[in-house]
Amino acid sequence: MACALVPFCTFQDLESARAFLCPHLRQGGASAAGGVKESSGGKPANWEDDDWGAWDEGGQMQEPEEEEESASKTQASSWLQDCVVSLSPTNDLMVIAREQKAVFFVPKWKHSEKGKEEMQYAIGWSGSLNVEEGECVSSALCIPLASQKRSSTGRPDWTCIVVGFTSGYIRFYTENGVLLLAQLLNEDPVLQLKCRTYEIPRHPGVTEQNEEMSILYPSAVVTIDGFSLFQSLRACRNQVARAAASGNENVQPPPLAYKKWGLQDVDTIVDHVSVGIMTLTTFDQMKTASNIGGYNATIKNSPPAMSQYITVGSNPFTGFFYALEGSSQPLLSHVALAVASKLTSALFNAASGWLGWKHKQEEESIQKQKPKVEPATPLSVRFGIPDSRRHGEKICLSPCNTLAAVTDDFGRVLLLDVARGLAIRMWKGYRDAQVGWIQIVEDLHEREVEKMDFSPVGSSQGPSRVAQFLVIYAPRRGILEVWSTQQGPRVGAFNVGKHCRLLYPGYKIMGLNNVTSQGWQPQTYQICLVDPVSGTVKTVHVPFHLALSDKKSERAKDMHLVKKLTALLKAKTLNLDVVEMEVKELILDIKYPATKKQALESILANERLPLSSLTTITQTLMDTLKNQEGECVDEGLQQFCANKLKLLQLHESVSKINCLATQSDMVPSDNDLAKLLRLDEKEFARLQMLLENYKLQDTQLSVRFEEDQDQVLPVRTFLEHLECEEDTIEVKKLEEREYVALGSFFFWKCLHGESSTEEMCNILVSAGFSPQRLLSLLLSVWLSKEKDILHRTQSICCLHAALSLLSKMTAIDESWDSQSVSPWWQQMRTACVQSVNNGAALLSAHVGHSVTAQITDSIAEKKFSQITVGADTDPWEALSLDTEYWRLLLKQLEDCLILQTLLHSKVGKKRSLASSAQTEPLGRLSVKKLLEGGKGGIADSVAKWVFKQDLSPPLLQLGWKKEDSEEEPPQTGSILLAEGEEDQTGLETILELLLLAYQQFPCSLELGVLHAHCCWEYVVQWNKYPEEAHFLTRSIDHLRCIDNAHVQHGIALMMWNTFIVKRLSAATYLMDKVGKAPKDRLCRRDIGMSDTAVTYFLGSCSDLLQTLMEADVRSDEMPLPVLDTEDAWASVEGQISLVELALEQKHIHYPLVEHQSVLCTILYGVMKFSLKSVKPLSLFDSKGKNAFFKDLTSIQLLPSGDVDPSLLSARHQFLTKLLTAVVQTQYSSQKSRGSPEESVVLLVKDRDWPALMVDLAQHLQVNEDVVRRHYVCELYNYGLDHLGEEAILQVHDKEVLASQLLVLTGQRLAYALLHTQTKEGMELLARLPPTLCTWLKAMDPQDLKNVEVPIATTAKLVDKVIEHLPENHGQYSVALNLIEAVEAMS
Repeated sequence: MACALVPFCTFQDLESARAFLCPHLRQGGASAAGGVKESSGGKPANWEDDDWGAWDEGGQMQEPEEEEESASKTQASSWLQDCVVSLSPTNDLMVIAREQKAVFFVPKWKHSEKGKEEMQYAIGWSGSLNVEEGECVSSALCIPLASQKRSSTGRPDWTCIVVGFTSGYIRFYTENGVLLLAQLLNEDPVLQLKCRTYEIPRHPGVTEQNEEMSILYPSAVVTIDGFSLFQSLRACRNQVARAAASGNENVQPPPLAYKKWGLQDVDTIVDHVSVGIMTLTTFDQMKTASNIGGYNATIKNSPPAMSQYITVGSNPFTGFFYALEGSSQPLLSHVALAVASKLTSALFNAASGWLGWKHKQEEESIQKQKPKVEPATPLSVRFGIPDSRRHGEKICLSPCNTLAAVTDDFGRVLLLDVARGLAIRMWKGYRDAQVGWIQIVEDLHEREVEKMDFSPVGSSQGPSRVAQFLVIYAPRRGILEVWSTQQGPRVGAFNVGKHCRLLYPGYKIMGLNNVTSQGWQPQTYQICLVDPVSGTVKTVHVPFHLALSDKKSERAKDMHLVKKLTALLKAKTLNLDVVEMEVKELILDIKYPATKKQALESILANERLPLSSLTTITQTLMDTLKNQEGECVDEGLQQFCANKLKLLQLHESVSKINCLATQSDMVPSDNDLAKLLRLDEKEFARLQMLLENYKLQDTQLSVRFEEDQDQVLPVRTFLEHLECEEDTIEVKKLEEREYVALGSFFFWKCLHGESSTEEMCNILVSAGFSPQRLLSLLLSVWLSKEKDILHRTQSICCLHAALSLLSKMTAIDESWDSQSVSPWWQQMRTACVQSVNNGAALLSAHVGHSVTAQITDSIAEKKFSQITVGADTDPWEALSLDTEYWRLLLKQLEDCLILQTLLHSKVGKKRSLASSAQTEPLGRLSVKKLLEGGKGGIADSVAKWVFKQDLSPPLLQLGWKKEDSEEEPPQTGSILLAEGEEDQTGLETILELLLLAYQQFPCSLELGVLHAHCCWEYVVQWNKYPEEAHFLTRSIDHLRCIDNAHVQHGIALMMWNTFIVKRLSAATYLMDKVGKAPKDRLCRRDIGMSDTAVTYFLGSCSDLLQTLMEADVRSDEMPLPVLDTEDAWASVEGQISLVELALEQKHIHYPLVEHQSVLCTILYGVMKFSLKSVKPLSLFDSKGKNAFFKDLTSIQLLPSGDVDPSLLSARHQFLTKLLTAVVQTQYSSQKSRGSPEESVVLLVKDRDWPALMVDLAQHLQVNEDVVRRHYVCELYNYGLDHLGEEAILQVHDKEVLASQLLVLTGQRLAYALLHTQTKEGMELLARLPPTLCTWLKAMDPQDLKNVEVPIATTAKLVDKVIEHLPENHGQYSVALNLIEAVEAMS
């Protein structure tokens, strides 16, 4: 309860404001500012013991370099001292201005680094405010204006910024920097702006003050009436809004009413305060009259009202002026509206930081005709404090207008009595001081209740007292001090740094009156300190009791005792007996009940005092309170003690029961457990099998915390968690872990069979716990300690016992009705439904079901015993609604457990290449999550698991096949081990768990539905991580596995629209723009993935469209699927399922998809084989281009009829280029691999490109045979003769092909004979017919891509040529000659 300096706001970006306002500090300033640290971080100095000498201003002598550096640092840090700063008292706007520029800061709530919400000032507007040449800002005010709305909460409607300039102008702005109105009331520079707002008079003797704004000039003071100003500003703001909306409306606002006084008989004035209207007492009236008029002066019956002004400056140092009310008529100014008729454009300028309202010529003409300035009414100084050598610097009026603080150039702070005109106190050693005031109202609840206060008349508590404190900031010493006035001591001091600014507005919200201010409690601050080094704004909190003198202040004594108590409890070593005695003495010495309570709270919060000591201390205090006289006792404190005592005793009782360990080592047999849970052998064996599987797979349960082991709850924590109200004990709102810890303290030993459950429940219920709360605590422990519970079977018996006991305590039997749902059991079912620990939940549900059945049977027996007396009846079970609900829940929990076990199972794969997305753990399931997850929720969670494990589609089908034909297919391993190297045992387990899940969810996990969800999960993950191209490939594998064509069609179309089309269009336009396969950098920039990923992506797009077309064809002769849900899950709610969405999709327009597919194949070819000089879109006419990327279900205008010849030639050229690239790839892969067969496999694994090219030719209307012939020629060209021989079979026009191949043969022979030039070759050449020689010499073997082909292979080629050339062909003879030549060569 001492003074505190509290940070309440930080600056988001003060550096950029400094750079804007002080551009000269930009160089080197940044580093300097960064280097200055706040001295001692606002900790209060040890100021009780310090001496004035401790504040050494000079320090030691510095080296010259250090001096320069420190000077620049100081300049960089002290920039705020040179600025005009104003903060709105409601803290919603701050203005910092320097010369012509200004920055407006607005507060915003942000998350700090620690995650807490904190307020930060962000720059709302910045720009230049000057209109005239060379004028600078000299003063500024932020005035919050009250809202006129009835529903207002006490926040101001808006804040007006008033700025005074050296040109004499005063301008008013909105928070966005829009100029509202400008006034020239005097032609001298504005020195100071001050404001006074309405305050409710504290008692009838105080004169009610009007609102006003006062403006100080070097020899005049102008006061503007607050009401007139308020109305004008509202009118101007409305005008601006209208002008912004319409652009031409011009409403004349009401004129401003102001008074202007010319201050005489003073040398210089630098600051002023307007004290307001004061009425003299009759004595003061006579004294003043005789001073002025002498002995014979006459006085009026009623004392005159006067406005008082005090100025500081020189000669006199402080001047007192009194203006009689009514001696001067208010002047009415013509309001110079700053709103041009066409304001819309200007508003845009204002938003960007310019205030250029008018054009140059207009400005000049306005400057020439300045507004008329009214003359001032002369006002002489009535008296002053004469001190010719002293010059005043600042004056600051106290909140209740009785005192004022004045600073001077001698480093003194003076306290003035405003009414008497006397200096009543002086502080020395405060050069350049900044001052402000804090007014604190006493909180009546904190007043000490003393016997002497009671009187027969009136209330014991009078009106709230008010205390005033003077705050002085000494920048030279970097200290902030708080002094009690008038003659009080220093009550607080803080080290704050030497570059801060103390801001004290001295006003609140303008526009309130005695009616509207009644209900308003606006959040206003009184004073604050801005620290530019740390970028924080702090305010000072002063407790009221610091104003009380030491003799009267029992509170101060109490606070001293509390401090002593805190120090005692913090001591390093505690002698418990001594400490207990001392603590008792201290707490009994404290007088105030509130402080007593605070002291007791700190004792109970101490972890080092044992329970016995805490009980003794609380009991002693309790007894003392009881022995006091009835009237004086604080009932709240007495009740507080009683409650705490009750809780301490409860803690003691619970600890005792837990210590009396009754160890029972009896492990119940399976038979006993089955009977207890009312299950037959088969059901119990299944339950055991499910839980065993769950334990094996669920590795996440192995996390345990050290402090959970002994389950002892510290007293402090116990008291913090519980709340006593009369006879009941309630648990506070706790985090889950704290709640479980509390439950464990009560029930953990009981569940282990180590302590008596009956005793524990009786103690807790008699202490005031409701059975419902105990059930909740019991279940929280059971459900959270799953690992331990599943390993201890006797826990089930303990839970059964505890549950039976608690059920008896709630007296369920009396209110039981078999046709209604019992809230007691509903509470337990809700806990099980919400729990993610499915094993424990299933067990507790079985126990709950068993106890319910037991109670139901016993009640039914009582009811029907009369009927069945003497009759030999069979054993029967009574039915109730609760029993049915339990059965439904058991089925749901079992399903959930099986699903959870599956989701926790892992394949032992070598997952070195697993993506980060696949390594994140899956969330845990609960029945509630599944019920809220919609119809597709179950399949969706399994799909997520499939994605994490990256299981291949055949494995999912294998589970179903196992279910259909119970013997396992022989090829299990081969399907999967080709896919990824899983270990066989892991696979077996997974298949068993999958089979279990399929049996449990025949509808939700129907194979088509599961593949649909897997497909969607993979594509969603691919969209997050587009570099992982195999996600998209795997997605399409799953898509192809969906057996129902309607679902397949819908999913494919949704994939296309949601994820594919946007990226595909980006890829198309990029490739068309660069005219080749784009480089990696461009791909990442435009498509968002690498060039390799783009290639895979385009291939997958092509596959997707192909699947979509096939599904569309298949869906015609296939019925729509029936979507069922399992009975136990019929009540699921939530979003529409994926399969339902897929079935809602419209049918595609087949030709459009085919057209899009052609483009995809072309793009894939270009990327795959890195083709150059290809613009994909140039292969289509305008109709074709327009149809791309349109909605696939819409009917578009597609190309038809004859194709333009130039387009055909471009298409032909592209296809030949692509074929060449395909053959070149085949050739290079054969060269690198060696054996020719492998290269074929390699190509087919991707897709059969030659067949694809023929399809493409057909769609592009290019002659397919031309493409086939080109392919054959290219194969021979690259020496892939074995592939060429197969490809010849596809060609129709073999004659043309033969003539093309003849040329190739010639090129090969020409190379062998003419280019190698061996001796044998020369001899052979000489023997050949001359026509053949000439023909061979004409051949150019450079066109051959592979010249090293064996002669035997070429001989086969010549045979093929002869076979297909007709005898009447012109080249037939050449071909015959070639046969001889080849034979001779071989």
